[in-house]
Amino acid sequence: MSYIMILVGCVFVNNVVLSQFMGICPFLGVSKQVKSSVGMGGAVIFVMACAAAITYPVYKLLEKYEITYLKTVAFILVIAMFVQLVEIIMKKTMPPLHKALGVYLPLITTNCAVLGVTIGNIDNGYNFLQSVVNAIGTGLAFTLALLLFSGVRTSIENSDFPETFKGVPSTLVAASIVSLSFMGFSGII
Repeated sequence: MSYIMILVGCVFVNNVVLSQFMGICPFLGVSKQVKSSVGMGGAVIFVMACAAAITYPVYKLLEKYEITYLKTVAFILVIAMFVQLVEIIMKKTMPPLHKALGVYLPLITTNCAVLGVTIGNIDNGYNFLQSVVNAIGTGLAFTLALLLFSGVRTSIENSDFPETFKGVPSTLVAASIVSLSFMGFSGII
């Protein structure tokens, strides 16, 4: 499969947040500001790419010893390791961004989108390079969803809604509308 097709498929057709509904917690939590959306997106791209690069040989090792049933546990350990690395680097080099992301940065470990991309690479039969390209594309898709929704949330907060519709209800309705807009890409690949 072409690498361009994998990227387009990840970003538009099978957007991890807007089509597969994985990674909703950071999507709703961090998408209030563009700066924090970009920071979270960059962190997720890094973690996904590194996790895909490491989990591929880990899976091959598990496959060699016929213990592939441990892949979920092994993949979670790899992801947790990279999230801790990102958090340490961000805390030292970008303290304002680290503070802005708050609790959502360690939540990358529990972000099912990161685990989903590593398991999806195995399920789709991707080779090493395809796995890394898929992970980067999925990270870009996650970042795109965060950026789009941060703009939508800015408009929502400046709009006049009935009191009962303000906050979470209007945010969820807007998220569903953004998700519907990506349904137009289905069938392209």
